[in-house]
Amino acid sequence: MKHLIFILILFPLSIDGQTIYLKSYGSDSDPIVIFIHGGPGGNSTLFESTTANILSEKGFFVIVYDRRGEGRSLDENATFTFDEASNDLNMIYEKYKIKKANLIAHSFGGIVATLYTNKYIEKVESIVLVDALFSQQETYDHILDASEKIFKNKKDTLMLNKVIEIRKLSKNSPEYRAMCYEIADSNHFFNMPKPTEEYMKLMNEYKESDLYKDNIRNKNSTRLFFKNEPLNNIDIKNILIMIRNNNVPLYAVYGKQDGIFSRKQLNDLKEIVGKKQFTLIDNCSHYSFVDQQCLFLKNIIFALKNVRNVR
Repeated sequence: MKHLIFILILFPLSIDGQTIYLKSYGSDSDPIVIFIHGGPGGNSTLFESTTANILSEKGFFVIVYDRRGEGRSLDENATFTFDEASNDLNMIYEKYKIKKANLIAHSFGGIVATLYTNKYIEKVESIVLVDALFSQQETYDHILDASEKIFKNKKDTLMLNKVIEIRKLSKNSPEYRAMCYEIADSNHFFNMPKPTEEYMKLMNEYKESDLYKDNIRNKNSTRLFFKNEPLNNIDIKNILIMIRNNNVPLYAVYGKQDGIFSRKQLNDLKEIVGKKQFTLIDNCSHYSFVDQQCLFLKNIIFALKNVRNVR
């Protein structure tokens, strides 16, 4: 019998005396999906506003949360380490009495989900990497190389000199990361190439929503992450291979025009997850669940409903 879909709003989860923003959508008898947002310093507001409820209506129990110290999970004592992120995920599992869940991991959340699965593989049904980081230095190198070509074509000596200065910075510093992404943003690497009516409608609705007002960004999160987390510039491809070899299905959904990933990186990831489980969406950049929501949902639903067949 088909379950009725409903929205379940939970009070914030208290962990170690601190509050973690936590909300779920759908019926808890359906397959469980936990969305892991980007960062450090990000939040789940965009996914929650545009996509969480729609995915729940397709037959999934969708959990969204903001990591400790990020977004709506305010915590002055947050360390922003991967261990802290894993511990808080475990508390979410305990809160909902979850044995296994599918992890949908966006951007930096891909690293969080992969490292969590590596530690607690028995708790993960599948990982869906969505525009997710997986080889950070290769991403930074690509951003700088691609930007350098653009600036050379434009004969923009000022920006070319900025690229030279960035290359001199420590690759394990928050300044290096921030400036790489600033360069990427200046070249519209995160932007949908040709915005559609569907995209504009979703973004306008988000900007008019209460969730947009909660789009809180912790400016100190990146600095503290680099201070406290030794794995602040990591390549997780080998970990993904080990996870795959331990029969946890891996899926990847990426925007074809996501400017922060090189063609080589995406081909490497396709080899890891498998060609049938890797999707590139055209006219789509770093936020595929908004840029091309219909195609995103089609691929996510296909992945989640075929998890057991892949095993």
